[in-house]
Amino acid sequence: MNSKPQLIKTTEELNSALSKLADAEFVAIDTEFMRENTYYPKLCLVQLSAAGTTLCVDPLVPDIDMSALYNLMQNPSIIKVFHAGRQDLEIFVHLTGQVPFPIYDTQIAAMVCGFGDQVGYDRLVQHYTGRTIDKSSRFTNWMERPLTDRQVKYAADDVIYLVEIYPQMLAHLKETNRTDWVESELASLSALSLYLPAPETMWKRLKFRGGKPSMVNRLAKLAHWRELEAQKRDVPRNRLLRDDTLIDLAGSNPKTAAEFRKIRGFPGGETGKLVKPVLHILQQAAQIPELDYPQFERQEKREKAPQALIDLLKVLLKHVTEEFEVAPRLIASSDDLEKLALNDKADIPALSGWRYEIFGQVALELKKGRLALFVTNGKTKLLHISP
Repeated sequence: MNSKPQLIKTTEELNSALSKLADAEFVAIDTEFMRENTYYPKLCLVQLSAAGTTLCVDPLVPDIDMSALYNLMQNPSIIKVFHAGRQDLEIFVHLTGQVPFPIYDTQIAAMVCGFGDQVGYDRLVQHYTGRTIDKSSRFTNWMERPLTDRQVKYAADDVIYLVEIYPQMLAHLKETNRTDWVESELASLSALSLYLPAPETMWKRLKFRGGKPSMVNRLAKLAHWRELEAQKRDVPRNRLLRDDTLIDLAGSNPKTAAEFRKIRGFPGGETGKLVKPVLHILQQAAQIPELDYPQFERQEKREKAPQALIDLLKVLLKHVTEEFEVAPRLIASSDDLEKLALNDKADIPALSGWRYEIFGQVALELKKGRLALFVTNGKTKLLHISP
């Protein structure tokens, strides 16, 4: 068990403390942040634990130089271990422009260790260490200073136990020959594009039922502008302009300030500060040739797979995931099962690699009538049928 965590408040303390981790094989990392009022998450605390040392680094201290920490994030000799680390990684991408490397996520690994989808850290702690963590500071305001001893202890627990959990998970995966099963999932976490939203495609995330091509064109331009403006002002995009307001603007296409009185939820109405820039964006959109309009991908009517076959594949997937103690979504989504029902060569993960070995192969056998499902003593069983 680690000693009392050290709260780092100066560059000298940080450099000295991190030097003790230089030879560590891995370091457990977590962050505390706030993002309710900003576009970018505001880093409030960084917790690290390795080699018997636990640190809580305060990045809000004036003039602290975090370079040594950022260098650690790119040290190829030290594995950075997170639990449900996507948001933590996003913070470091924003601060450094790079994804920490190499990385490991115990929540992803847990999906092939029998814990199901998105298992919580507290459950892993209970399982691997037998301890219960204190959740009382979960909803604390991490921007407030000074930090209390209780806050620091709560934050440190998120990495102290991770140091114990990670080696045990690795041993289990090695013992069950599943080390390779998590590699592709971990590789996807290292893609820089995952953490850099593309402003020009943000309109595709909006929930609208479609419309005329000219309306979609205006919506795309407005969503692009809003994303860049929210980044520049560092405010949440919906605080700048709500989604439904953006869709209303694209549909009504106001051409004068007076018409903004009819736009529900537009801040400030016809005298709002955003009237002028929005009118400018709409004027720009009007200049775009129709051939250059963004394409709205309507849901094409595709051949429907027999529902009975989809239901059978779902039962088979449930059976396989229970037998191998793997989270279902790691093998196939509902959409994947529909594609598989229609096409034996569908481009889905379940038809390649380890997923094929434990599910895809038997799923194809089921489709060809060479596999039967039956229930005995409340449990699903498989019966292979000779051709």
